Amino acid sequence: MTKVNSAIPFVLLTIFSVAGIFMPLVADFDGSEVYNVADITWVLISSALVLLMTPGLSFFYGGMVGKKNVISTMLQSFIATGLISILWLALGFGLTFGDSIGGFIGDPSEFLFMNKLNAHAPWGGAPTIPILLFALFQMKFAIITPALVVGGTAERIRFTSYVLFMLLFSILIYTPLAHWTWHPDGMLAKMGVLDFAGGTVVHMSAGCVALVGAIVLKKRKVLVNRETVKPARIPYVLLGTGLLWFGWFGFNAGSALAANSLAVDAFANTNTASAAAGLSWIFFDAIRGRKPSALGFCIGAVVGLVAITPAAGFVGLPQSVFIGFIAAIISNLAVHWKNKVGIDDTLDVFPCHGIGGIVGMILTGVFASTKINPAGKDGLLYGGTEFFFTQLLGCAIAVAFAFIMGFIVFKLVDIIHPIRVNEEEEEKGLDITQHDESL
Repeated sequence: MTKVNSAIPFVLLTIFSVAGIFMPLVADFDGSEVYNVADITWVLISSALVLLMTPGLSFFYGGMVGKKNVISTMLQSFIATGLISILWLALGFGLTFGDSIGGFIGDPSEFLFMNKLNAHAPWGGAPTIPILLFALFQMKFAIITPALVVGGTAERIRFTSYVLFMLLFSILIYTPLAHWTWHPDGMLAKMGVLDFAGGTVVHMSAGCVALVGAIVLKKRKVLVNRETVKPARIPYVLLGTGLLWFGWFGFNAGSALAANSLAVDAFANTNTASAAAGLSWIFFDAIRGRKPSALGFCIGAVVGLVAITPAAGFVGLPQSVFIGFIAAIISNLAVHWKNKVGIDDTLDVFPCHGIGGIVGMILTGVFASTKINPAGKDGLLYGGTEFFFTQLLGCAIAVAFAFIMGFIVFKLVDIIHPIRVNEEEEEKGLDITQHDESL
């Protein structure tokens, strides 16, 4: 990277920081009459829980790669906490939740720099909490989504190129999908698509784009040479899974945006689906002649968390068991398929997050019930045939968009700055060549 190119990120951050000095201030919100203290407390806690998922993801991914790429893989995920926080403040929240422009994207000028956000009326879907808190909660979703893609491109992507990818992914892929799905005037929302906490917005988008990245970057040298890469730190994977599972309660139950019975339902469904999926994965492995492994249970548990995410606030507890159970089996088979066709999705992001999200969205269309959430719809099992086909169409639109835009973004990044490290750097490992650090 030339000195000029190296200076660009610092210059942009400097401009953004200095511009903040001149932003007019307004009085802080007065919550004494409008807001619900219990709801504020729960969403504050949930926001912290969701943020914890990103370092959890770093451990989860870092433990599964080779020893010479642990730090680089962890940092590629963890850097999103800083990068996307600033981007969300500048543009992201406005592009996602600003006044809808044709149902496709939000008007960024409405919340540019989140200026005067505290004086703005509460978000319509969260009337009992300040809109600033809603914006911060949503920020955590925007942070973890590009961090998920890391697993598909690990061990061969240039760090500086991945930073640029994160920015473009967030602006061109994440914010449109989030606007379509969660803004009341968004395209998918107006169609009637339901996604409680991010099956489409987070997991399907990240999973599909990770698969595109794996195809664009091609195979790692170790796979071309048919060498085996052993996970560096299985205890890291266990720790990461625990942090993800813990943080996911904020991810799903926090999406009720209030301390109410819906949050309780989502909380219970989250734990149940993950438990069922972890067991399903290792039991399914056992009948196929494999030993039950810590890695298998961890991956299965995460698949269950992914699959229940879109359904968490729409289905009952018994149905969450089936969602976790079947999602783990389908994802397990998808991992086998991926390996068979030779796609180098390093940490199985598409089989686990992409397929898991798709399964969850489709099963929301099957098991959703207005008895659980009156604001939702009845699924296929309860006579909601039209809603079921709406979910299928929403899935198809989201997958097509993510694949097409993912290809465009990766190619654009590669034109601006080469995206793959050279053979010598890959051989030495990205920890040393990208960061001059090692375990």
